[in-house]
Amino acid sequence: MVASTLVGMLCAHLLCFSGMFLLISRRLPGNRMGMDVFAVGNLLLAAAYILQLVEGGPAWSAMSVVNHCLTLAAPIAYVLGAMRFFGHQVRLWRPLIVFCVAYGVAQWWVQAQSGSEARYAMLAASATLLFFAMTVTVLYGGRTFAKDLFGEMIFFALLIGGICVLNALKFLKIVDGGLDALHMDSRFQMIFYIYMSTLATIVPPSIVWLVLRRLTDSLRNMAARDPLTDLFNRRGLSEALTQYFNGRNAAPAYLLELDVDHFKRINDSHGHQAGDEVIRHVANLLRATVRRSDLTGRFGGEEFVAIILEADVAEVMQLAERLRASVESQPINVAGVDEPLRCTVTIGVSSRFHGAQGLDEALRQADSALYTGKAAGRNRVELATAPNGLPVADIELAGAHP
Repeated sequence: MVASTLVGMLCAHLLCFSGMFLLISRRLPGNRMGMDVFAVGNLLLAAAYILQLVEGGPAWSAMSVVNHCLTLAAPIAYVLGAMRFFGHQVRLWRPLIVFCVAYGVAQWWVQAQSGSEARYAMLAASATLLFFAMTVTVLYGGRTFAKDLFGEMIFFALLIGGICVLNALKFLKIVDGGLDALHMDSRFQMIFYIYMSTLATIVPPSIVWLVLRRLTDSLRNMAARDPLTDLFNRRGLSEALTQYFNGRNAAPAYLLELDVDHFKRINDSHGHQAGDEVIRHVANLLRATVRRSDLTGRFGGEEFVAIILEADVAEVMQLAERLRASVESQPINVAGVDEPLRCTVTIGVSSRFHGAQGLDEALRQADSALYTGKAAGRNRVELATAPNGLPVADIELAGAHP
């Protein structure tokens, strides 16, 4: 009686959270983060436990075959939901249907060859292997593709590992004691149902937490990015720079300010769509030219910024010249424009600065150098000058070699 109550409560939990997952998925535009698939997983597991209640105990029947298929199909659905959460657009129903048909056939064959005891042992062994693979995958994910969720992944690995251990113990008990080990009111089954009921209470809110975490991170990223180019905006660049300088042994940085030459003429002659294509083209070249550790941003209009980290002034000037030459040499294909467009950029380079608080001064220096380059004819790289009129490179090199 107690076991039946526990299983009934477990079914109620699963069905309620399934409905909640479906409601959440409908509120998520575009990417549903697997919430609809997690809802299906809950429904499958609830249906399996409902069939177990109706069945009453181990038996050979069509209901028992369906029960076993659903019991294993549920965690497979959770795996598919997790894959969608991490951005993999996998199918849902075809894998589940193929699995259920294949496992159903396997049950008929094992039943005919070795009887019910072997069929229930196969279920426990299959669940053990499945949950072991899930545990290993979650641990691997915490070290690779889900490093930002390392703590949460360890938590899930522990919970899934618990199910793995219980199913392994169930397999051993069936092999040792036969089907009597599966009696609903046995001590082991009571422990199993209590653990599953605890999971049904803990896991769904944890999944909701992961979705909220991802949504928050996405909103934070959107607030820090320029929507046209996906480069940092000023806020995002400042935050990234602060994070860099807060690290140990952070080296000085240089700032490059780029401005597309005669950009208004491009807009006036070819339209704003062509102007947007030019902006995206320059942004892509900027990303491709700087190193992975460097920071890139767009501050509106045709102005771009790059912060070069851990480099000396000679390397910075070489990078800036390489970027200028790349923009000049590569044509831009624009829909509706017969001939590819070409553009140039003028780049101003600041002196080195040693902290996030130096960003404003670096911007001022680079802006001054940029307008010096504009006045000198555009399509060039200009290094900031010190108040005494000497090039910053000369002063920095002199300071490095007394």
